[in-house]
Amino acid sequence: MTGRKNPYSAFKFVLQIDGVNVAGFSEVSGLTTETDIIEYREGNEDTMVRKLSGSRKYTNITLKRGYTNSQVLWNWRQTVIQGAGQPKSGTIILQNEGQPALKWSFRKGLPNKWEGPSMNAKTNEVAIETLAIACEDIALTS
Repeated sequence: MTGRKNPYSAFKFVLQIDGVNVAGFSEVSGLTTETDIIEYREGNEDTMVRKLSGSRKYTNITLKRGYTNSQVLWNWRQTVIQGAGQPKSGTIILQNEGQPALKWSFRKGLPNKWEGPSMNAKTNEVAIETLAIACEDIALTS
């Protein structure tokens, strides 16, 4: 009998762009892949519908973190706005007690949305920065 495997806590992520740690995040969503299904029926079969895999789709990856004075993500977004943005490869690393546990790699990513913090003097909430990255491929790499 093998030892029990506990699930990882989902509260600390690191973003690497081109192999360099860029930022830590507290929330990541959009690690999603979909495949369209193509249905067809052969002419000699009245009741059977065949199914084939079609186009692959990858949703935008959305990352959220407490706002800091680092402008790396803002500057990357600005290059896209100015028409000079180059797609980049990256990795999202789930940390487990400070050690890498799982990694998702994306290819040809471009930041297509950046959202600054909502500000309200009546609260004491952390200012949150949000970045959405459109990409052409997502893979679980470890």
